[in-house]
Amino acid sequence: MLALRYGIGAVMVLAGIVMLIVDPSGLGVDGFAMAVGGGLSVLLINFLYRLGVSGDKEREEEERARAYFDEHGEWPEEEERVRSRSWALARGVQTADDETRERGRRG
Repeated sequence: MLALRYGIGAVMVLAGIVMLIVDPSGLGVDGFAMAVGGGLSVLLINFLYRLGVSGDKEREEEERARAYFDEHGEWPEEEERVRSRSWALARGVQTADDETRERGRRG
């Protein structure tokens, strides 16, 4: 699929370069301009289409998130983020809460 999507444009640009090398005056320059312009436009339209399709995918994900929010009252990403968070401190490291609890035991 990549060969079809980007290969046609690349072949057109390459053909334009070959035309310029074969006949650097007159027809070669015109052929170069036409082939490279056409090839670059094919590459650009394929890139812009892919960009548009990815936007549709993001909109569908947003719609699913809104439906989840309507049903559960929270965004699905927030729930996943809170559940997956875990802290691992090195041995011997104390947090401010640990120090406060230790002072309460001593005093």
